[in-house]
Amino acid sequence: MKTQPLKKGPGKLPKFKSDEEEIRFFERHDMAAYWDQLEDVDAVIELSPALERRIRERMKKRLLAIRLENWQIARAKEIARKKGVPYQQLMREWISRGIRSEGRAPWTARKKKAARG
Repeated sequence: MKTQPLKKGPGKLPKFKSDEEEIRFFERHDMAAYWDQLEDVDAVIELSPALERRIRERMKKRLLAIRLENWQIARAKEIARKKGVPYQQLMREWISRGIRSEGRAPWTARKKKAARG
C-alpha cells in the first residue's frame, strides 16, 4: 500500500501591493494558516453608537440550548415568517411573555388576598 506524502504548509505570506490585493488573497485563503506571520496591530476601532448599543445588549443575554420537537421548530419558523421576524426572536418573545404572565399570577393572588384582609 502506497502512503501519501505529507502536505507542506502554505508557505510564506506574500507581500501585498495594496490593501485590496491583501483582501482578495484572504478571501481565497484560510487566514488561520498564516496567523503566526501576521503583524500585531494596536488599532482602536470606532464603532457606530447603534452597533455599540447592539453589542452591549447582546452581552446581557446568555446562550441556552433546549431540545424541541421538529414540529415545534417548524411551526415557530412558519409563524415567524408570516410575522416577518426571525424565529429565534419570536421564541424569545414567547418565553418572555410566558415568564411574565406566570410571574404575575402569584403576585396578583397575594395582592387580592391582602386586600381582603
